[in-house]
Amino acid sequence: MLRGLKDNFEYEGYRVVTASDGEEGLRAALEGRPDLVILDLMLPKINGYEICRLVREEGFDMPILMLTAKAQESDIILGLNLGADDYVTKPFSIRELLARANAFLRRRRQGEAQALRFGDCELDLASRRLVKAGVEIVLTPKEFEVLGLLTRRPGRAFTREEILRSVWGYDIFVTLRSVDRCVSTLRAKIEPDPHRPVFLKTLRQVGYRFDLPDEDEQSQCPSL
Repeated sequence: MLRGLKDNFEYEGYRVVTASDGEEGLRAALEGRPDLVILDLMLPKINGYEICRLVREEGFDMPILMLTAKAQESDIILGLNLGADDYVTKPFSIRELLARANAFLRRRRQGEAQALRFGDCELDLASRRLVKAGVEIVLTPKEFEVLGLLTRRPGRAFTREEILRSVWGYDIFVTLRSVDRCVSTLRAKIEPDPHRPVFLKTLRQVGYRFDLPDEDEQSQCPSL
């Protein structure tokens, strides 16, 4: 699998560094500082969960895509809470994985801007304003915080617990349903059809993700 992934990504123009065990992989991630990490969870010496945790503790924020044979909700949530951005369950299509990697890097570059356009909306993170079709949309402080959190990392999967902790803190009177209600009201304000969201996507039994619309691929070839 390692050789197959390397060959396919290099064919697409990526510069690829591989590692066959967790110790090698951790060293490559910390020293090479790649633009994207594809991380198998079941690695010898150091497992993927621990690598993800250590990379994030060192302050690196590159996208991390987990490859896992496990499809249980608890395993996925553990990886996301440790700092992974998304997950792909084996067996997977190499074309799908390539598409996800390309989209992650493209959206990350777009998401670094303080002003973000999506659909007929423009979100200005600096002035905390949302304009839709030329009309300013009023957001509550919590709605803005949730939208800001998700749009700063487009394509990243956030668990409900993560959103709750980041936006509401440790308020004992707030539950996960508060996150769901907030996302629901946001969809009513930004989605063309709130019942068929194209931006604020639900990850079943996990949480939410903000997707930017696809654009033409950029010519810059990142490292992996």
